[in-house]
Amino acid sequence: MTSQRTRERLVQRLVEQGIRNSAVLDVMRVTPRHLFLDEAMAHRAYEDVALPIGFQQTLSQPYVVARMTELLLAEGPRSRVLEIGTGSGYQTAILAQLVGEVYSVERIKPLLQKARQRMRQLRLRNVQMNHADGGMGWEACGPYDGIVVTAAPERIPEDLLSQLATGGRMVIPVGKERQHLQVITRTHEGYETEIVEAVFFVPLRPGKAK
Repeated sequence: MTSQRTRERLVQRLVEQGIRNSAVLDVMRVTPRHLFLDEAMAHRAYEDVALPIGFQQTLSQPYVVARMTELLLAEGPRSRVLEIGTGSGYQTAILAQLVGEVYSVERIKPLLQKARQRMRQLRLRNVQMNHADGGMGWEACGPYDGIVVTAAPERIPEDLLSQLATGGRMVIPVGKERQHLQVITRTHEGYETEIVEAVFFVPLRPGKAK
């Protein structure tokens, strides 16, 4: 279930799907995805599918995690990254091994509490977490040279755009019935948008939940 051979098969599937960043692949290979699932689902941890984690939320498909991380790092390393939607903490853990600092926001408190425990278990000390409305970002710790959003708004929140540093990149799924993964780059002149591919994410919901 959790053997190195099982993880190697997952990484091979990612390569076959076009993931090229060797650092991303290495981190996906060594990160124990089964730790981010309840015991009943852990046997499916290394399948390339999204899996339920409760509260109508999912652990993203490994390909999507790898793709978003690769897009974030496409123009070079990032030192200060905001993640919107901690969820299980899996994407957080991947980012934490590849960037300087991660600031992660989650609106559902029990998910945040579990994710904190997993960061401690994995000794990832460059992660800070906040129980808050993700659409508002985390202004006090910004600006950020990278933002990753793991739930889909119908349109990109202005608060997130304003917290992106000049030269920074945001990777975000956008849309309601039809969603597309987008990369937003902030330049001195404004924002440049690249539409990457069709995706399916849970919606980005407002407010905090207990």
